[in-house]
Parts: sequence; C-alpha cells; structure tokens
Amino acid sequence: MTKKIPQKTLIDIIKYPILTDKTTQMIEDNKYCFAVETKANKLDIKEAIEQLFDVKIQKINTINIKPKKKRVGKYIGYKSKYKKAIVKLYDPYRIELFVDN
Repeated sequence: MTKKIPQKTLIDIIKYPILTDKTTQMIEDNKYCFAVETKANKLDIKEAIEQLFDVKIQKINTINIKPKKKRVGKYIGYKSKYKKAIVKLYDPYRIELFVDN
C-alpha cells in the first residue's frame, strides 16, 4: 500500500536531469538519469516520473554519490552529496529532454 504524494512534492523529488556524454548515450537505450531528493525511495521516484512525464517505467537504479573534497588555495570545501536515479522506460515511451526548433 503506497500513500498518495501531493503534486508539489512530486516536483520536489526530481531535481534536474543529469546530461553528460555517458548519459546522452544511455538515452539511445531508453535510459534517463536524474538527480533526485536524497530521502526519496524508488517507489517515490517512480511515481513522480510517471506522473510528471506521462511514461511507464520498467526499472530504476539509484546511486548515492558521496560528497567530494574541493580545494581552493589553502581552503578546503566539499561538493554536496546527492542521489542519482537511472530510469529505464518501456519501449514505446520517450522523455523529450531537448527541444527541437
């Protein structure tokens, strides 16, 4: 039994799509990569993406990315940690991340 999530929090779960060389090659295999809320589980991510993009999800993999140490001169700081979700869609579905003019 899953609880209903309000629409505002569905938008808050998905932060932004991750677009790199590797993830753009994954789009050909119908896999998409998103940065998501660190406390979100796979069911929350699935429900948010299915409702926001109107698609059906076949599989979800999640990865917790650790904070990385960054240094500027003698000062040490950290990049913030985040959670990455790799979403595989069923074959007829697509997510349009790029707008064609």
